[in-house]
Amino acid sequence: MEYPPHPPLDGREITEDEYLENALKLKPGNSQRAQLYNLPRECIRQFFPARKCFVFIQPASRRDLARLEELQEAELEPEFREQVARFCHHVWEMSKPRTIPSGHPLGQGTVGQTGLVGGAVPCMESAVLALAQIEYSAAVGEAVAAYEEQLGWQAALPTESVQELLELHAQCEREALRAFMACAFKDDDRRFQGELMVWPLEQKQELCRCNELVSLDRCTATLLELSDKLEDQIGRGSTWCPGATNPAPQDKPLDLLAPTLQPQAKEVLQEFLQTQEAVAQSILQTDEALMEKEKEMGGHCTAAEREQQVLKQKEAELRQKLEDQQRSYQENLRQLETKLEDERKKLLEEQGKMLDQKLKEQEALLREGFQEEARRLDNKIWRLQEQSEEIQEPSWIQSALEVLADVAPFVLPGLAGKAARVVSSFFRRMF
Repeated sequence: MEYPPHPPLDGREITEDEYLENALKLKPGNSQRAQLYNLPRECIRQFFPARKCFVFIQPASRRDLARLEELQEAELEPEFREQVARFCHHVWEMSKPRTIPSGHPLGQGTVGQTGLVGGAVPCMESAVLALAQIEYSAAVGEAVAAYEEQLGWQAALPTESVQELLELHAQCEREALRAFMACAFKDDDRRFQGELMVWPLEQKQELCRCNELVSLDRCTATLLELSDKLEDQIGRGSTWCPGATNPAPQDKPLDLLAPTLQPQAKEVLQEFLQTQEAVAQSILQTDEALMEKEKEMGGHCTAAEREQQVLKQKEAELRQKLEDQQRSYQENLRQLETKLEDERKKLLEEQGKMLDQKLKEQEALLREGFQEEARRLDNKIWRLQEQSEEIQEPSWIQSALEVLADVAPFVLPGLAGKAARVVSSFFRRMF
């Protein structure tokens, strides 16, 4: 605001802040004139409980005011430049990012700034919901980027085992979920988080497929190298010692694959041996004792045994899938609980500040003799205290976890009938 730098009050000079507080004083009485005078001041006092006033003198001479926008900074009054510098310093030091009640920061150019002002969004609540939808899309992008970044740091496909691959996926999923939680907000029905729970499952399938392809390529290359070596040894007659019942020291296929023994190694080896039938016949003709030894070690599986092995493999795959869904769900619960704890802390801090401000405002009204206005604040103060107590209740977090438990079975079928029990067990560990 612009006014004489040291306006007098009751014959004494006052500060800028005292000038502002004096301007916001209410007039006693219930007349229409008093109500019209007090209404804007009451609004300012309630909505801006923390206030700061800055004084700016005339920025330039009267002659230069008409072309003020054309003036260079050096042409402005030195005292005005000092006042502007003090104002900017206060803004940068004291101002905090704009947030919604959950503590989520609002960036520039958000729907609350554009759509609400332009009339496209009818109210602030709609603006928050629209912003939540926009932020959800951004949160998914952050989650995907975090997953791929973590995979790029850790992945060395193919992995030594399926278990190692699943552990890699779990680590990447954990980082992706953490990135999502940092961006998403206003997900009271957990719809956004439920939709995200599907994505890691699809990503895991793609990761397994890529791992199998790389494994197949590497195993095939290793066996082709082995094939060339065996053919060379057979051509030179150095594979076995003549007349010996046991083969001379030689490379075994699985031994050569050991440094890179992938999940697909046995399948590739079986296909490779089928293509090397001529070599195998030559080996069998050279020493039939080797065949007998292989029969003793491995034997031939009957059709029933092979079918049983297939069933066991499918059961193991299904069990692994269910365990992975369970792990993913528990990780979602854990990170949601962490996010809610952080939100609760921020909400309680915000509620505490609002309560202190209301109490100070009530005290000021009583000091100025406005008993009725002070009593009207009692209900707001009581409501703030009640909300703080509700937020501190364990049910504030438990109810959100239960909502996720209701959503999870629809996106993770393996959790049907188990999600609620997991929440109950998880919540008991929390408290």
